[in-house]
Amino acid sequence: MGRVAKKWWWVAVAAAVVVAGGLVWFQPWALFVDETVDEALPTASAPAARPAPKAPNAPNAPSAPAMGPVTVAQGAFVSHEHRTEGTAKVVRLADGSHTLRIEGLDTSNGPDLHVFLSDAPVKKGVAGWRVFDDGRHTDLAELKGNKGDQNYPLPAGVDWSDYRSVSIWCDRFDVSFGAATLTRV
Repeated sequence: MGRVAKKWWWVAVAAAVVVAGGLVWFQPWALFVDETVDEALPTASAPAARPAPKAPNAPNAPSAPAMGPVTVAQGAFVSHEHRTEGTAKVVRLADGSHTLRIEGLDTSNGPDLHVFLSDAPVKKGVAGWRVFDDGRHTDLAELKGNKGDQNYPLPAGVDWSDYRSVSIWCDRFDVSFGAATLTRV
């Protein structure tokens, strides 16, 4: 093999490594594959109440029904890096715990997508793309799917009212696909 042939062989190998690395990093095929999730609204049983002492010869009173899930905050998604539609809701369950529920989500798929609670305000357009990891934020979990209805339990000790927004966050490229302002209901 001549000198010139060896040089081009190494260039071809280096180019193949760069292309393979780029494909692994960017995962362009994810943009063409949808993952749909259809989770029901979670329910939790109400905490067991201690029965009050019964007076002698008093009739049995009917028990009060357990309070079901209640939406305490919600907001509609606005698009950022990718077109994003749907609604984010903070739901208080009967046991007092809270869940972030995303309904009707429709966004692009992508690498390393997460659901963030953030104290950043939702800004439209390019100004809102990169703000959700700047201040206080909580990474709830990896996004389960880029379409459908899904639930993300809020960890104990996380007060949802300390956060004003939800973002579908691409951790790989530090950019928001879309975000929603949480407004108390």
